[in-house]
Amino acid sequence: MDLTKMIQNILAPIDFSDYSKNALKYAVQFARDFKAKLFLVYVVEPMIYPADFSMGQIAIPSTDIDLHTRAEEELKNLAKSINSDLIVETMIRTGKPFVEIIEAAKEKDIDLIILATHGHTGVEHLLFGSTAEKVVRKAPCPVLTLREPIKGFVYKSS
Repeated sequence: MDLTKMIQNILAPIDFSDYSKNALKYAVQFARDFKAKLFLVYVVEPMIYPADFSMGQIAIPSTDIDLHTRAEEELKNLAKSINSDLIVETMIRTGKPFVEIIEAAKEKDIDLIILATHGHTGVEHLLFGSTAEKVVRKAPCPVLTLREPIKGFVYKSS
């Protein structure tokens, strides 16, 4: 069996934190080892505020556009920093991160998602759960979650 055919598309969700950038190093190495295409996705969560209780929540579109533009620039710079030996595609999506990550995985026929686990603790975690947790439960493919400190994996820097 040719293992390089098993994983052809890898998705690495990015939120520009050090955690996600460290996970990206592993995604890059996996993509090299499997000769896979690497997809980077950043999800812009819509900025909402409670206008008044009778009207519900209203999105603030101009702020969303600014976030989208800034994220697009940062994601392109991050993709450029990866050596040119890989095919890298970037995506900016708007919505709930776990939903958008899962949808991107389905749309791009992703074989493996590699993401960092970090974030909510305490009450916030109880109320919302973690993005990584929800991706693991609902993803259409295997998910490799990496937590700091990462034990057992050594990535090769080039």
